[in-house]
Amino acid sequence: DFSNLKIRIVGLGGRVLKRLGALPSSLPAGEIYKALESGRIDAAEWSGPHDDLKLGLDRAAKYYAYPGWWKGGAQLSLYVNQRAYDSLTNDNKAILEAASITAHLNIQARYDAFNPLALRELVSAGAQLMPFPQAVLDAAHKSALALYAELDGKNPAWKKIHTSQAQFLRDQAWSSGYTDLAFMTYMNQKALEQEKQKKSVPAGRR
Repeated sequence: DFSNLKIRIVGLGGRVLKRLGALPSSLPAGEIYKALESGRIDAAEWSGPHDDLKLGLDRAAKYYAYPGWWKGGAQLSLYVNQRAYDSLTNDNKAILEAASITAHLNIQARYDAFNPLALRELVSAGAQLMPFPQAVLDAAHKSALALYAELDGKNPAWKKIHTSQAQFLRDQAWSSGYTDLAFMTYMNQKALEQEKQKKSVPAGRR
């Protein structure tokens, strides 16, 4: 499925797909639409429904594949030179930390609110949602783990961070993978049922 697939994707996700036979490239935002439209690339990964809609990608690509396993959640980071940070007063360090946390939470909340609305608009405009088959997800996951293992052996800093994050993911799975996911699945199902019922009622009887 991925053999010689020309896809715009960057970072670790691109490296994973390359191991599966794809041909990843890193195009800037302004070039993605034209590249899709002209056939220069076959597929593109950008951000999420809200940003994809702004780029108009649905006008150049018919199918909207999910989930975006290469970018499972937003992670905003602020990097500060160590010497510059050490020179700050304790008050300014606290201000910097508070501002970083606030920015992260605000941006995450905005995308959580905007993405569902944008996804509905994309579908209404004709985009067809297409889930990745289980076999594709399994192959990507296996490829990712192999890549991570290679990086563990080459980069001590990577290994330290990855080991910590992998353990955190395993710990969180006991909650997110059971209670949170079950609740979200149930509530989403009910919301979709209500949406279907709303559409089935004639306008004059609402």
